[in-house]
Parts: sequence; structure tokens; C-alpha cells
Amino acid sequence: MELTLAFVLAPSAAVLAVVGFAVRGHGPLPVPAPATGGRTDGPRLRRAIGSIAVLRRLAAADRLAARIEAAGSRRSVGEVVGEKWIAATCAFGFSLAAGRPLLSPPLTAVAFLLPDALLSRAARLRRAAAARELPLLLDVVAAATGAGLTGQLAVRRATAAANGPLADELGEALRRVDLGGRWSEELLATAERLGLPEMHRAVAILTRGDAVGSPLADALTEIARESRDARRDLVAERARKAPVKMLFPLVFLVLPAFLLLTVVPVLVTTLQSIR
Repeated sequence: MELTLAFVLAPSAAVLAVVGFAVRGHGPLPVPAPATGGRTDGPRLRRAIGSIAVLRRLAAADRLAARIEAAGSRRSVGEVVGEKWIAATCAFGFSLAAGRPLLSPPLTAVAFLLPDALLSRAARLRRAAAARELPLLLDVVAAATGAGLTGQLAVRRATAAANGPLADELGEALRRVDLGGRWSEELLATAERLGLPEMHRAVAILTRGDAVGSPLADALTEIARESRDARRDLVAERARKAPVKMLFPLVFLVLPAFLLLTVVPVLVTTLQSIR
């Protein structure tokens, strides 16, 4: 029992010791100023763990920053790094406390990678929501440019009237433009983050229209129509795949339960009558 407790407490004590050394060696951790909405950088323990350079490198903090930005999360990189190490430590200790030391490596790895998987899933959902929002926003921009507005003003009006991840991304790009960023570069960066082909085409048309003064309404309307057609084809493809995906639960779950409730009682009754 004492040996098990020692194995359980060892990783937690090691992490806390490293955190304490880092805090003691570098002074108190600076508490960041609250962002808009009064948000802080999370609990002190997660911030402390996430501030250690070695743990940040092992957790691939650079790639985490890209995942957090793609997912639209309000958490900082240090907070996610702290969550990864705390989850891994808890999973390691739990597996040892349960008397399953062979499960420690896989459980620890799963717990360590779980925040990455959640961020990737959030990024996919955010990208899908932006793809659903894109045709309507392009229609609004096309109508605004057809009414005589420039491309930038049309995007501003459409973004102000829309809600969703695409409007949030474009609103952030427009705020950076107001702070001195270049219109074409900010739009291109937004399209790169979202990874939507139709968005890339719309950005190219908007930047070319601002540069040479070419008409935008017809081209943007065409892109919106193609985006709707692409989404319709995608939905049809998923509908065609649905019967194949239903085959596994049908064969391995529904059919055995049906046989167990119908055929087995008949067989048992028949065998008893024979005897």
C-alpha cells in the first residue's frame, strides 16, 4: 500500500516541485491584465505549469497556439499546456492507484493528448460553421457592392449584420486593418486560418476589385452559388455513406439482440420439449 501511494504521489510531487522552483526562482508570476469581458489567464496552477519552458517545449506550445487560434478558444497557450500536464499526471496516478501499472503509459498518453483532440474538434466545427455562413455573407457583400459600396465597406456592413465564426474572423481582420494592417494581407490571413477554398476566391476578387476597380457583385454571387452547390453535394455524399455506417451497429448490436429475444427462447423451448 505504501509503495502504491509513493508511485501515485511521485509524479504529482515532481510537477509541483518543478512549479515551486520556477515560481521561487523567477519571482511571483505576473498576472495578466484582464482582456475584454474581464477574462484572466486561468487558475494560477495551470499558468505556473504552462510558464515552465521545458514543459512548454515538450507540449509543443507553438503548434498549440495555432490550434487554439483555429478553434477560436479564449484560453491561453500556458493554460492549455498546464491542462495537458495536469491531466497526464492525474491519469498516471489513477492507473497506479487502481493497481493497473500496465495501463499507465496509454492512459497518460491519452490524457496528455486529449486537449489537442478537443481543440482539433472545435476547429473542425468552427470551420464547418464558417462554411455554412459564407454563402449568405457573400450574397450580402454582393448586394452592397451592387448598391455602390466599395469592397471594404461592403465587408464591414455584412460583418456588422452577421453572427458566427466567419463574422468574428472578419471583424478581427477589420480591427487589425483599423490599427494599420493592410486590407489584402489581413483578408488573406483570415482565409488561411479558415481553410475554405471559396473564401480564398472571394478574397482574390475583393483585393482585385479594390486594386483595379472591377465589378464585384456578379463574381461574388457566383462564388456564393458554387459554395451552396458544394455544400449540397457534400450533404448528398454523407447521405449515401449513412447506410454503410449503419451496417456495423446493425450487424453487431441490433441483430444479436433480435436473435437473443426471438430465436433463442424458441430454441430453448424446443430443446426442453424434446427432453
